[in-house]
Parts: sequence; structure tokens; C-alpha cells
Amino acid sequence: MPNTQVQHPVQPPTPATITPELLKQHSITPDEYTRIEAALGRTPSLTELGIFSVMWSEHCSYKSSRVHLRRLPTESKLVVQGPGENAGIIDVGDGWACAFKIESHNHPSYIEPYQGAATGVGGILRDIFTMNARPLAVMDSLRFGPLDEAEPDEALRRKNHQVATGIVHGVAGYGNCFGVPNLGGETRFETCYSGNPLLNAFALGLVKRDEIFYAKATGVGNPVIYVGAKTGRDGIHGATMASEEFTEGSEQKRPNVQMGDPFMEKLLLEACLEAMATGAVLGIQDMGAAGLTCSTCEMGGRGELGLTVELDLVPQRETGMTSYEIMLSESQERMLLVADKPRAQEVLDVFKKWGLDASIVGTVTAKPNMVITQHGELMADIPNKSLTDDAPLYHRPVGTWKAPVPVDPPAAALEELKKPRDYTADLKKLLASANICDKRWVYEQYDSMVQTNTVQGPGGEAGVMRIKGTERGLAMALAGNGRWTYLDPKVGAMHAVAEAARKVACTGATPVAATNCLNFGNPEKPEIMAQLSNAIDGIAEACVALGTPITGGNVSLYNETKGEGIYPTPVLGIVGIIEDVTKSVPSGFRKGGERIILLSAKGSQNRLQAFGSSDYAKTVLNSFWGTPPQLEVAKEAELHKCLAALADERLITSASDISDGGIAVTLAKASFVKGVGAAVSLDDVAGDDVAANLFGEEASAIIVTCTDAAFARLTEVCGQFGSVTVRDIGTTGGPMLDIFTAKGSAVSSSVSALKAEWAGALDAQLADEVVTA
Repeated sequence: MPNTQVQHPVQPPTPATITPELLKQHSITPDEYTRIEAALGRTPSLTELGIFSVMWSEHCSYKSSRVHLRRLPTESKLVVQGPGENAGIIDVGDGWACAFKIESHNHPSYIEPYQGAATGVGGILRDIFTMNARPLAVMDSLRFGPLDEAEPDEALRRKNHQVATGIVHGVAGYGNCFGVPNLGGETRFETCYSGNPLLNAFALGLVKRDEIFYAKATGVGNPVIYVGAKTGRDGIHGATMASEEFTEGSEQKRPNVQMGDPFMEKLLLEACLEAMATGAVLGIQDMGAAGLTCSTCEMGGRGELGLTVELDLVPQRETGMTSYEIMLSESQERMLLVADKPRAQEVLDVFKKWGLDASIVGTVTAKPNMVITQHGELMADIPNKSLTDDAPLYHRPVGTWKAPVPVDPPAAALEELKKPRDYTADLKKLLASANICDKRWVYEQYDSMVQTNTVQGPGGEAGVMRIKGTERGLAMALAGNGRWTYLDPKVGAMHAVAEAARKVACTGATPVAATNCLNFGNPEKPEIMAQLSNAIDGIAEACVALGTPITGGNVSLYNETKGEGIYPTPVLGIVGIIEDVTKSVPSGFRKGGERIILLSAKGSQNRLQAFGSSDYAKTVLNSFWGTPPQLEVAKEAELHKCLAALADERLITSASDISDGGIAVTLAKASFVKGVGAAVSLDDVAGDDVAANLFGEEASAIIVTCTDAAFARLTEVCGQFGSVTVRDIGTTGGPMLDIFTAKGSAVSSSVSALKAEWAGALDAQLADEVVTA
């Protein structure tokens, strides 16, 4: 076995010549530099300055959000590992645990869409298998600028096309080659994302409850082993770039975007799992953001030990790399391990078998410092704590949140609503709108069946997977509505939690845990901090009520372009457990002759004010006002329990969440699944406001179907949940969708005509891009 002892040079690192320009290049403020000098007791070397710049970046340190994130609930009887590790873990029974997490790769995906998205998927997969969990499924939450005339700037519209196609191809390219099913997610279009798209990747894996690994260094004298791809110059200062606004010239940062190799990551997965199975690996950490820097100081920090690394031993694919470049490189498909010293050769042999680089590059030390040497010289000697626990923590000014649009509808919108309307035409227009239309162009590029665990794939309410060898299944869903969070950050964020959990509940699973990706603008602006702080309060309140603690996640700030921020966009990933996966409930009508039931746990609200936040107001009325729908999370929780009880007794044959576009859109989409039409009467649902009845987007409401024989028992079960109301509103069957209100026939169309509008819209917008991609 190679010698693991690294000789420590006596001379301290060569100090850098510190100038205001150098600090600005590293996004280090004068106050932060003063803290760096105090932590070291001297002037830092250039390598040390670079290390501090990435570890103290917003992307790595959460220096603007940590004080607020502490308010999130993180514990339950099922939580095995909460925030602070590579992924959160919950106990799912039968000796199995589930590791899951969501991460953003927003800035890289704008600068280089394909590779930015691809390496975002690769990074979240490594977070999962670093815990010794085999990835079971992924999902993605995508936000793009409009692809049509809703974006009036033609150059931006072309860029939106390029970004959308590149990101989707990147997600597909990496996940398909790696061999993990993508079970869908969500895709939305708004003008605020022109110039600042969002790519949030959500991954989930399985690990035996007693075989979980952690990113913690143990055992003084044990070897530190670098495994995986060689280090190159790609991704340098990627974490810093992800902590800045986009300005003129940002696209010149293409060298900061990493390049991914999914085939190598597949080899890395198998090699890591095999190495961990030997028992010779004591700790393991992904080299993600900040690369070798982050993995070295965080592994040492968690174990209250130090790591000494000799860079001459690090596999490199380019010549003449400096210590600065090696430490800050974010080359993909790399891991850092700590092995039991007498058994280190076993670990090296496993990686040799898989054709991967594996090199002992250092040693675990008692002194809790990161010590970096190269060519016999000391390049960095930094206390781990100064890079991790003692990173800056800012209590940034939190402004007073103010409603950005009028609460009451404008006169023009009211006049339009009073006119006689063709609601069938309105429904077709909504079905063809960007946020509601069929997204199969996106998800059909993804392999959703690889590994043969998929029970429900893309296009439904949630993804469902079987846990082989057991009766159990897992469900996962994503949700987030930036427009609602913009109108009211707390209520909008609560809706993100509730909607994702509701989608999971629609499958018959019980929502049990959450992960969040908080996408916001510049935290140095008090109004942005008001959005973030209020949103976190909303997430906390909803997660407590729904029993879904946050086990980890990601904060992505500085999502602004030329001073204009995105909508505040908290995206929630929810995981649920179903005891018998054969009882999982699909979405959409299955056959004719079944009853259509509206299950609701809604509270009272001003429907006209809530209507202003709907897709109908945006798409049909070309207007925007009001507030998000009111949400009573205690009632929402009862609805979820009711759905689980109905599924457990096999009383419902389908379940669809009422969300974008309201009940009319939900009924239409339910009819598309099998081409089964319906006749529905809404005359007893609410009032005589036809548009609000048809297209209002109110929370805590589900469309389910059941047989005549099951209806009595369904009513009895729902009666056990005091907040849930049951309304029999129609029957399935035939080629038509007919919806009646108190004023008579409102919608009448063949299912095929409605589906044509829905299915062809996105394809038409992307046709040229698809041909030339």
C-alpha cells in the first residue's frame, strides 16, 4: 500500500498580495476579509483566499438564510437523518430507509443549458449514493421564460427556446445514461424566468436501515482516498458564480460550468456501493459545489478532526494545475473517502476493478485543520471550523411585505366577466396555455421505466415506486407556484407544501417528509428577505400541520438578471409511504359508468379575490390581481388521511388534484387519460359565478371516481373526517365532456377536441427547436 504519511512543510503558505480588486474578484467583502485574517492569524495565500471565497459563498454557507432556516421543523419518529448531511433519510419499514434531497443548478443551466442541467442531475444522484443508497428515481422542477409572444422581446424568446430545449435534453441525457427513472415533476413558464431559468432536481434512493454511510472523518492516521474522475479546470468558482446576480457578460462564465459524464458516474455508483459493502470505508463525501475544498473541510469538520492532502497525488487530466485550481475545481464524478488504514488496499482494488482512478492523497489528523500541500510546499492551513460553523451569518434587513398588485379586480376584468361567454372556448384556451398544456414533450425524453420499480410514472399526480421484496411503495411529488408566492409569500409557500403533499395523497400514500429548494432573488434587498422569511414561516406552519418535516434541501439566492428578480419560488418535494403498493390510485377516469365525486376540505374565502391569481385571469382575462386561495392546513391534513383510508379499502378508482385551471381543467385532463368522457353538474358547488365555478383554483379539493357499489361506504369513510365534504357531481362515460352549472350548460365538447388543444400546444411552440436540436 502506498505511504499515507504526508510531511508537513515548516514554512507557512506564501501570502497573497491582497488588493480591493482581488477581493472583489472573489466576492469577499472587506469585513469578511478581516475575519479571514483573524481566523488565520496572518495574511492568506491565494489558494486560501480562494478556499474561503467558495466556502463562504451564499451557495455553500447559506450566510443569508441560515438564521431563518432554523425555524423549519426537522424531526419526526420516521426521520433518521435531518439537515446537515448529503441527503435526508427516513425509515420506511421492513428494514429499509429512503434517502432523498432536492438541489438547484439554476445559474449553470442558464449559462450552459445542457451541461448545467446534466451536472445538476449528476450532483443530486451523488448526494443519494454517498449515503449508500441506490438511486431509485428522480424528478425535476423547471421554470422557463415564455416560448411565445408572452415574451415580447424576440431575442429573449429565442434564448428561452435554447435554454428550455438544452435543459430538458441535459436532464434526459444524464439520467437516461446513468439508468435512473425520471417520474416527472413540473414545468412552468413566466416572463420573470426569461434570463434566469430554474432547474431543481429531486432524487430518491433506498438503503438498508443499518447500512447508512455518513460524510464524517474518523480515525487519526487513516488514509484519505480520492476516487472517480480526474480533476480538470472546469467548474472553478462555480459556487461563487451561483451566488451572484446575472449581469452583462455573465455568459462569458461558461468555463465555470462543469462537464458531466453519466457513464463514469454509473461506474462510480457501483464502485462506491461495493467499496462500502467491504466495511473498509469509514466515511464518504461527494465532491460537489467547491469540489475538493468542500469535501475535505466538511468531512474533517463533522468528525472534529483534520485532513491533510498532498495535491501531487490527486489524479489530474490537465498539466500544470495550481493548488488554487485543483482545490476550486468542480469537475464531476468524484468522491473523497476515509478508509480503515489496514484495509485501504481493499478499497483501492475495488475502484481498480471498475476502471476508476483511486489514489491515497492524504491522512486524517488530530489537529482539526485542512492542510494542503503541493510540490513539498504548504499551500493552505485553515481551521475547518472557520470554513464551516464559523462562516459569516448575516441577519440581513427584512423589509415589510407589501401586496404587489391590487387585491380587488380591476374594472376591465369585472366588465369582461359580466359579458356572455363561450366557456368551452375559454376551456380550450386554458388547456393550450403554457402552464396547463401537455408536457409530454418534456417527460417523454426521460426513461421512466428503467430498474422496473415504476408503478406510476410521468403525467399523473405523483410518481409511485415499489420497494422490491416488500409490499410497500414510495410516492414522490414536486410543487411550487411562484405567482402565488409573489402575491403572498407565506400563503404561497404553504400552498407549495400542501399541493405536493396532496399529489402524494392522491395516490393513496401518506405524506411523511419533505425537502425544499428555495429560489429567490438578491438577499441584500430587504424586500427579497421579506419574501424569504415569510415563505419559510409558511413552509414551517404547513409542514408541522401535515406531518412532513424538512430533512434537507437547498437555498438558491441571487436569481436576478440586471436587477430584476424572479418570482419567489419555493419548490417542495414530498415523499409518501403506501403500505400496499397494489392499492395505489391512478389519476384520470378509468372507464365509463362510474360516479364522479368532489372531495373538499376548503375553508371560507373571497372567491373573486382568489380568482385574480388563477391561470384563467392571466390567460383569458389578461389580468392579475388579488391573493392566493386561502388554505387551512389542519383541514388539508384531514383530506390526506381521508384519501389514504379510501385507497386502503380500494373504494376509489382514480384521484386528481384540482389545481391549475380549476375543476373544469381537472375534469378535462382526467378524461384524456383513457378517452373517457363525463357529464358533470356543478349547480350545487357554489354560487352563480360561472367562471369562478369552472376555473377558480381553490385548495384542498380532489376529484375521485368510484363505482356505484362503493359509494355508500365511501361516504361513510369520509364522514369519519369532519372537515371533508362529499359531493356526487356526475358520471363518467361517452365521448363528450359536458359540464352544467346553475345557469345551464357551460361546457360541451368532445374529449378528442379538447385533448387536441391540450396535447399540441407545447409541441407547436417548440417545433422548430425540436427539429434543429
